Amino acid sequence: MQITGSNVAKTTESHIEKLSKNGAGRSIDYSNVQITNELNRDTDKLAQDLRGFIRDQVTIFKKKGVVLGVSGGVDSAVALTLCVQEFGKENVYGILLPEKESAPSSRTLGAEICESLGVSYEEVPISPIIEALGIYGKKEQIIKRTCPEYDPEVHKTSLVLPDFLNQGLLNVPYIRLIKDGETVARYRLKANDYLELIGLQNVKQRSRMIVQYMYAEKMNYVVCGTTNKTELVLGQFVKYGDGGVDIEPLADCYKTQIYALAKHLKVNEAIIKRPPSADTWSHYTTDEEFYWRMPMHIMDQLLYAQEHKLPIEITEKNTGLPRDTIEKAWRHIDRVRDTTEYVRATPPVYYLGK
Repeated sequence: MQITGSNVAKTTESHIEKLSKNGAGRSIDYSNVQITNELNRDTDKLAQDLRGFIRDQVTIFKKKGVVLGVSGGVDSAVALTLCVQEFGKENVYGILLPEKESAPSSRTLGAEICESLGVSYEEVPISPIIEALGIYGKKEQIIKRTCPEYDPEVHKTSLVLPDFLNQGLLNVPYIRLIKDGETVARYRLKANDYLELIGLQNVKQRSRMIVQYMYAEKMNYVVCGTTNKTELVLGQFVKYGDGGVDIEPLADCYKTQIYALAKHLKVNEAIIKRPPSADTWSHYTTDEEFYWRMPMHIMDQLLYAQEHKLPIEITEKNTGLPRDTIEKAWRHIDRVRDTTEYVRATPPVYYLGK
């Protein structure tokens, strides 16, 4: 995924540099740095810069407008709002892409924000694509093999990882069975079954992108992505799925900044309060339960501190975490980065004559 522009990182880094200037050889004083405040500063300017970026990129691509998959989540809501503010509702088209395991609220909230902005939109269920490839059946076979009492008529399912802050580096995925809203069983997944499940689930995001490009090419529009910086750094997107887009206006904004933008842009409060999720399991599974393994505000502060090389004492002060937990978390983040490097990489090209 190619990222153009780094206004947010430059803004925050510039501010930290101002805080640490000493001019007389004094030691750098980071004691007043509040990471959350840094992430939430200059939101109005950030929104303005993002609108300018969207305008510039659409012009460079020589397109007439923007197509955007609207999920009912905060990222797509912010991206949609910025596109409408820059191009007008008549040049933005929303597509709702539910499937049979999507939460009903995804469709409801997605339609509501399109209607509130006056954006034309269409609902294109992707379940027929998923079913044609046998994805649901293959997924069910793995879950039945792992969870003997699993009954698809009775149980909803989710894939989760242990809470990092309480269980450390242990990274064993397990299937959770939910009945009437309550967890009734948990089963550890074998490595091969986990990899197959991820591959099956990723077909959903790739199917959604097929539909978005079908509409974008018909309308001569760009496809706008909704990946944020927290997801980008951790490789939390699907290659040639939600990562396969024309522009990524939010990819230098941490998730914390997305929420600040949502409030600034007056996005529906129900969307802001909704826990972030890929929404690909029959039980609504949050990013904190599966990918981040810790609260979002903690993850963002750890990523920010690592990016800006803040002293561990300041990271302790900001996160409230003990030093050993922070050090383990940074090692965990580095490992995730390394493991997902192939997701961010463009295909290597062999050049003749070299």
